[in-house]
Amino acid sequence: MKTPAHAATPAVTLPPTPPGGIHEPTVYVVRSGEDPWIDAELQEVRDGLVETVHELRAEIAVSENGIADLLRDSGEGAGDDQADTGTKNFEREHEMSLTNNARGMLVQSEKALRRLADGTYGACESCGSAIGKARLQAFPRATLCVTCKQREERR
Repeated sequence: MKTPAHAATPAVTLPPTPPGGIHEPTVYVVRSGEDPWIDAELQEVRDGLVETVHELRAEIAVSENGIADLLRDSGEGAGDDQADTGTKNFEREHEMSLTNNARGMLVQSEKALRRLADGTYGACESCGSAIGKARLQAFPRATLCVTCKQREERR
């Protein structure tokens, strides 16, 4: 079921966070040979995720308004030729695709914040092994270790 373009993006309430927004660094798993997480690293990841959530919510709101405008304009093109109609359809589909992508990233970012708040951040959701600090610092929304991600992509 598709979400109508005019529907507002639901506001997701993030879970209450521990003091400072993170647990003690020793709660978060790391791969062997990696240094344990420190407060500053975890806070940097959390701050980046919070900023991303705010940016994505704003982007989605703008996109939804744009989609609504495109949908409104699609009914006014009675005199348009086929090329104009095709262009309008392409623009609408493209905008909807970008909005859906932003929604997916928003869900992933909010999930990463919940995992930081509940102490499960850094553990692979498939096998339970550590995802790896370097991977999480580069891609803080990661939920799978490299091995499990490669396995998932082969399917």
